[in-house]
This record gives sequence, structure tokens and C-alpha cells, in this order.
Amino acid sequence: MSWIDLSIFIVYLAAMLGVGFYFLRKNKNTEDYYVGGRKLSSIHIGLSVVATDVGGGFSIGLGGLGFTMGLSGSWLLFTGLLGAWLSGVLLIPRISELARLKGFLSFPQYLEHVFDKRVALIAGIISAIGYLGFTSSQILAGAKLASSTFEGLNLENALLIMGVIAVGYTVLGGLKAVIYTDTIQWIILMAGLVFVGIPISYFSIGGMEAIKSTIEPEFLSLRNISWQQIINWMFTIIPIWFIGMTLYQRIYAAKNTRAAQQGWFIAGLFEYPIMAFMGVILGMFARVAVENGMLAGYSITNLDAEMGLPLLLKTVLPVGFLGIVLSAYFSAIMSTADSCLMAASGNILTDVLKKHDSPNSLRFSQFLTLIIGGVALLLALKMSSVLELMLHSYSFMVSGMIVPVLAALFTKHPNSRSALLAMIAGGTSTLILIIGNFNLPLQLDANIFGISFSALVYTISHMFFTKV
Repeated sequence: MSWIDLSIFIVYLAAMLGVGFYFLRKNKNTEDYYVGGRKLSSIHIGLSVVATDVGGGFSIGLGGLGFTMGLSGSWLLFTGLLGAWLSGVLLIPRISELARLKGFLSFPQYLEHVFDKRVALIAGIISAIGYLGFTSSQILAGAKLASSTFEGLNLENALLIMGVIAVGYTVLGGLKAVIYTDTIQWIILMAGLVFVGIPISYFSIGGMEAIKSTIEPEFLSLRNISWQQIINWMFTIIPIWFIGMTLYQRIYAAKNTRAAQQGWFIAGLFEYPIMAFMGVILGMFARVAVENGMLAGYSITNLDAEMGLPLLLKTVLPVGFLGIVLSAYFSAIMSTADSCLMAASGNILTDVLKKHDSPNSLRFSQFLTLIIGGVALLLALKMSSVLELMLHSYSFMVSGMIVPVLAALFTKHPNSRSALLAMIAGGTSTLILIIGNFNLPLQLDANIFGISFSALVYTISHMFFTKV
């Protein structure tokens, strides 16, 4: 990498830390730190939501899907569009004004309002663990990108650099820093890919003629996917829009219900088709480059699919442009890492430790965010696949919490004890299946079993407790 590219990248990182320092002086209390003072507009909310949801995991992960299956990998983010619009219509109108009235800072506080403190405690623990894993996946994504781009930088050192930067400005600036940097980062990502990454990569690999002559025809089809895979993605991603702490924080941070809903509709459109196809197309370009010998020393057999995209960019982008696109991808990665870190910190402070009303709650929040960031970094050092770690984190959260949330939103008499049992049953069963690496029938994911088991436990226990 040339000194020009490196300078562009360093200036970008310094600017992100600068935003954190700026909002360090603006935050007066935990409401500022965790929900941005509840005054944010729809455009900031929308761009922050899509930057957080797509982020580095999906950006690097989509590149990996494009590398292995082509355009059909875009269906992953179609489920994000469905989730965003469904929650915009069904969830936000029920939550937004209530949150403002009650002063909610976290998602489990809503469950405490409907059920009781025990349910909120378990929800806080599940959410914190899930977002800890999700933060780790983003740090790992950034490390993969950096180690494949910077000569002499190994994955472990890249993880340390990535972790320090992302954790640093999040600790300093809180949700305002997160949302405003998300807006900047998403604009950088879109501009970098649309005007630099995609066109230069396309012409460098030989255009459509090279694509058609190199890869199998199914890579250019939207049917190169099994129904089981689409079902797995739907059960993993759509429910997260109803239980994600990062998303509730943005509902709470919006200046009103309408701003939150508009933000959600904006986010859905950016997820699919825009980001979905940009990600898989670049991954597919990397596949063409590898098969044509453009990436020296790599072949289909010895290259991690998630590393193909950053290696392509490093190879084909001229001086100056590499720094821009590298900053763009780091934007996506850091925009998710910071949000997930804020979510895990908020869950532990508000729902587990109950310290959000203490006199020193702001400083305690920053210290807690720092500690969680360190743990996330250690977890990232133990993992290898960005998309796998991210989807496992989603699965654990969804299977533990979606049934009680649906009961809270759409049933007349939600039961606290049933909700508690359903959360424990769903989360624990999915965690056991993931850790044990069990193969389920029809190649379905662990969270489908976890959600089904959670729903069964809730239904049976609700009937029992109603009779008693």
C-alpha cells in the first residue's frame, strides 16, 4: 500500500476518533449516552440503522456469498428488507411513544413493563451475550480486511488495531457519536463502492465477457439457492428487527414515531436491492479474478471466500483509490461494531446491574463499554468466519427472545412465567445445538428448532398457569 492510501486511511480513522471526542463533551447523562437525547431525525436514524445492520459482517460476508454462490447470495439482505418494513409497521407504533413516556433506555425495559423484572433480567443477559458475539464478528471482519490489505500485518495485530479504534470512539461518544459516525460511514461506503470499487473492479477483471466465460451460469442466476437456505435466513434475520437492542435504541432516539418509521423504510431500501447486490457482485468479481490467476498465490482451494473481496480491491485499485475504498469498508465494519458494543453495554448497565440511575452512571457506562469491548476483542481472536459468528449471535438472541416479544406485542394476556421459561428454553437449546455442532433434519438451522421449542414451552406453560 502506498503512502497516499495509508494517509487517506489514517485521516479517516482520526476523523472517527474526533467525532468521539466531540460528543464526549456533549453527553451529560445516560439518556444522552444511550439514546442520543431522543432528538434525532429520520435520515440519521435510517442511515444509522442500515449501516449497523449491514455493516462489516454483511459487507465482508456478502462478498463471501458472492464468491461462493453469485447473485443468489443477495437473498440474505432481502430478509433484511422484510424485517425492516414489518417492524416499521407493526413494532414502532406500539413502542415509540411508550418509550418516550416511560423513559426507556433499553429493549428489556419494555419487557419489564409488560412482564416483570425477571424477564427483563434474562432478556438483558441474552441480548448482551448476543451483541458481544456480534461485536466480535465486526472486529474480525475489520481484521480480515486490514490483514489482507496491509503488507506485513498479520490477523492478530489487525484485530488489536481494529478493536482499539472502534472501542475507543464508542467509549468516548456514546450513541450520538455512533449515529453521526454511522451517517458519515455509510455515505463513504456507498460512494466508495458505487464510484470506485465496482467500476474499477469490473473493467479490471475483463467485464461481462470475462465473467460469462469464467464462472458457471448459475452464478448469474437468482435461483442458485435452496429453499432451506432462504428459510434459515428468514428465521434468523427477520425476527432480529423485533428484538435487536441496537434497533430499539434508535427507535428511542428518534424525535417522534414518524421519524422512526421513515428511518426504517429508508434502511430497508438501502439493504435491498442496493447493498445486497453491490456486496455479492464484488464477491463474484473476486471469484473471476481468482479463477483467472489475477490474485498471485491464491486459488479456489486455498483462499478463504471472505478474503477474496479485499484481496481483489488491493490488487486492482490504483494509488489513492485503495485508501478511499478501504476506508469505505472500515466504515461499514465500525458502524456495526460501535452499535453492538453500545447495545451490550446498555443491556448490562440498565437491565443486569440496574446502574443507569446512579450519580456516576455516565462514567460507569463508559468504563463498562471499555470492558465489554476488550472481551469482544478476545473472542474475535478465537474465531475464523465473520458470517458464521454473526449468524450464530443472531440465532441465539432470536430463539431466546422472539416468542416473548411477539406475546407482549400481540396477545391480550401475556404471562410472565411463561415468557421466562420460553426465553430460557429457546436460548439454551439453540446454544447447545450450535456448540455441539448438531446437524438438524433438512439442513435447517439451530434457531428454527430453538424458536419452535420456545413457542411450544410458552404455549403449554401459559395453558398450565392460566388453569392454576
